[in-house]
Amino acid sequence: MRRERTRKPRRKVCSFCVDKADTIDYKDIAKIRRFTTERGKILPRRISGVCAKHQRKLTIAIKRARAIALLPYTAE
Repeated sequence: MRRERTRKPRRKVCSFCVDKADTIDYKDIAKIRRFTTERGKILPRRISGVCAKHQRKLTIAIKRARAIALLPYTAE
């Protein structure tokens, strides 16, 4: 019998917690764009690695940026 080594995937660390970010600014498009897909969808927590508290703030920031046309709702 052959033993297969299974490695645990590394736990993703919230980038906002590492920076000790208190708020997420909707005007900081470069940072926010990393958490959306090419099609304009918001990435889920399990993929982006953001903690629950910052995911909620991130979602609000993305929606605000979309509302004032800093980010697109969808890609063409």
